[in-house]
Amino acid sequence: MEFLTTSEAADYLRLGERKLYELVTTGAIPCTKVTGKWLFPRHELDLWVLSGLARPAGMLIAEPPPVVGGSQDELLDWSLRESVSGLGSMSEGSARGLERLQRDEVMAVAMHFHSVEADGNLAAEANATVLRDAPDLHDALLVAFARREQGLVLPPGNPKRLRGLSDVLALGARMAMPQQGTGAQMLLDVLLKRAGASTRDLRRIEMPALTGPDLAEIVRAGQADCGIATRASARSAGLDFVPLVWENFDLAMRQRSYFRPAMQGLIRFLGESRLLQRAEELTGYDPSPAGQIRFAA
Repeated sequence: MEFLTTSEAADYLRLGERKLYELVTTGAIPCTKVTGKWLFPRHELDLWVLSGLARPAGMLIAEPPPVVGGSQDELLDWSLRESVSGLGSMSEGSARGLERLQRDEVMAVAMHFHSVEADGNLAAEANATVLRDAPDLHDALLVAFARREQGLVLPPGNPKRLRGLSDVLALGARMAMPQQGTGAQMLLDVLLKRAGASTRDLRRIEMPALTGPDLAEIVRAGQADCGIATRASARSAGLDFVPLVWENFDLAMRQRSYFRPAMQGLIRFLGESRLLQRAEELTGYDPSPAGQIRFAA
């Protein structure tokens, strides 16, 4: 990321340095102080300018409600509450959340898409690829929230001794299924494809689970032998867990939404030590990327 000095930022924005300092002191412009000097991230200055574009009355764009749609996540739910940002949540899965973002029905979407590369490996930047290719999102922005661990959620003691998806297939273990359009369902499809199998080869529990906690409850109630969810979901339900992959869990939004007060309240909170502490308590998270801009259209 490129940083500008005070004089460089003033020239870049065509502002006087005195005016720039006024914006700094009121917290109205993105900046950081390093060894006593103010530095300005150039990319965030661009977003700041774009967020304040004035439009003729006929071009006014209705602002989306302060809601984060998409995938459910324990650490995100906690962050929305603790940040006092005023943002609500609507958990419907990554695909449906992205559709709502395209229709401006949510301010942001929590997403964890999955796909495979040509070599058969998991695509590391699936979220950015999906966002880049999404229609009607020419002004999209992807902000990292955390990396998190996905795997098999199992009854206490792992009675069937399942060590991976190959054991699930070989032993015919009953598997709780995530709902279509969720990141967990996409991950399951990718892992099955890499194993040369499909969902037809699974002994499926037909009632799908919308969220990780929902799926964990199905396993805890003895209705299934396993399912795919996060380590945090397994721990919260008192279940065993076999890790499979680490994934990027990101927040997608329009660039104009990034500097809205509610979203900025959450973004600022992502830099607090409380997030790291809570992530360690929940287990299965790496919040070190939190707040980083991973893609901008």
